[in-house]
Amino acid sequence: MRRISIFGATGSIGQSTIDLIDRDRESYEVEVLTGGRNIDQLAKDARRLNAKLAVTADETRLDDLRTALAGSGVEVAAGRIALTEAASRPVDWFMSAIVGAAGLEPGLRALEQGAVLALANKESMVCAGGLMLRTAKAHNTRILPVDSEHSAVFQALLGEDITSVEKVTITASGGAFRDWPIEDLVKATPQQAATHPNWDMGQRITIDSASMFNKALELIETKEFFDLKPSQVETVVHPESMIHALVGYRDGAYLAHMGAPDMRHAIGYALHYPERRDLPVARMDLVALGQLTFRKPCEIRWPALRQAREVMEAGGLMGAVFNAAKERALDAFIDERILFPQMAEVVDTVLTRLSAQAGHNTAEITLDKVAEADHLARQSADAVIAENT
Repeated sequence: MRRISIFGATGSIGQSTIDLIDRDRESYEVEVLTGGRNIDQLAKDARRLNAKLAVTADETRLDDLRTALAGSGVEVAAGRIALTEAASRPVDWFMSAIVGAAGLEPGLRALEQGAVLALANKESMVCAGGLMLRTAKAHNTRILPVDSEHSAVFQALLGEDITSVEKVTITASGGAFRDWPIEDLVKATPQQAATHPNWDMGQRITIDSASMFNKALELIETKEFFDLKPSQVETVVHPESMIHALVGYRDGAYLAHMGAPDMRHAIGYALHYPERRDLPVARMDLVALGQLTFRKPCEIRWPALRQAREVMEAGGLMGAVFNAAKERALDAFIDERILFPQMAEVVDTVLTRLSAQAGHNTAEITLDKVAEADHLARQSADAVIAENT
């Protein structure tokens, strides 16, 4: 029986993970489940899976969680420190599906305990890719990518020499506004941006898909995870979302990973690695699909892609700066304090201001330095937002 923890259990990735675990419950012992404000779902899953500990990131909801789990025997805790302590509990397999920079420290703590880290928290690699990989190596464990694109690249590289790779292409659906006239983007609402044409995801990641900030993060993650040069990483718009990534080799061959847009593909692969097991996902019907289409992404429509290139070239702590500025800009858009195109403008300004500060593009990556850069970038982003509202 494998001991597992699921951080971010109430989100879309966490719920898909629980769906797979619940189909083979006797094979797993659930140590920890964590969530945010959805206390009812967290408590329901903790009871159903007989988790030893349930943690909410929201300290104000501890009593609600305690009440919801009364008589269950499940321990309860709340807050950032509780999350970090829970991540230090030894397990065999750890799902990191917390959204945002908040997922970095729990993932590192899991690696330090020797757990296999199933990484859906792309921000960890964006902010501190080298630190994550060094920590995994130091504790004789590994990180398995769970983003559909990075899982696809990982699988297309199996048995291959990374030095023979010419280019890695990750695909993008284009999100909610891929066919909107660019001049209409100023009218886009958070509700419209949170509706995805292909994938069923949470609000924040779906809006990030519409702005391509999600793909920008994934480009940086691809470079970091697979130790590639910025020039070796690209994205194309692929509206059908059936090809998740392609790896091009120096002999001109391409290996593509295809599958229906269902995150249980990548989750199941990480859960059962190195085996492939039956998964409850739709099978592709190529005849019914008919065709696959691709477009070059427009960086006027999606300036986040240009920003990703600049961040990859700069290196150092600029990934942490980029992510933090993006998160605060997204908060402001969701709260309707700025317009959709202004998110990228906020990030541009923060990158310009903080790149001029000594050390951000050359500093060694440590958890403390990442936290400092994150804090400064959020302060700077809040100031920029205030100047424009």
